[in-house]
Amino acid sequence: MHEIDLSLAMKDGMRRLASGVAVLACRSADDVRHAMTVSSITSVSDSPASLLVCVHEQTAMHALLEKPGDAFVINILAANQQDVSNSCAGRDQGESRFNLGDWQKGFDEQPYLADAQAVFFCRLDKITNYGTHKIVIGQIAHVMISESAIDPLIYVDGGYAGFHKLS
Repeated sequence: MHEIDLSLAMKDGMRRLASGVAVLACRSADDVRHAMTVSSITSVSDSPASLLVCVHEQTAMHALLEKPGDAFVINILAANQQDVSNSCAGRDQGESRFNLGDWQKGFDEQPYLADAQAVFFCRLDKITNYGTHKIVIGQIAHVMISESAIDPLIYVDGGYAGFHKLS
């Protein structure tokens, strides 16, 4: 092991932590759909059922999640949905991010991926700003689980990977 600049060391160390890939989606007040790829998601509690997602301040989504009650959806991507992830992480904004995947209108009229591994429909409960990100805690209102085999898209070391269960 070696020591390097703290910011670089943190980023280098985090490249070694695999995380699931998801798409955060919502509708704005003027009924425009928005989506972005996220990999910083975690469960918070099962009572109340809630999750946490981090949103960078320079994204369009940052301004859309502002007040308690705002609806959003977390779509957990399957290994075969790299193209959806790339589309929602790219420079194109707005409706062009919905060209790939089986997007539907669901609970609370929010856009969701019908072919995702799991879909969490949430209502914003708490927000904390920290550094360059907004930490959003959403209370889960509705969940859809795929009937297909568990095969999530994984992000590790700056790229995508598959999932192989060891035991």
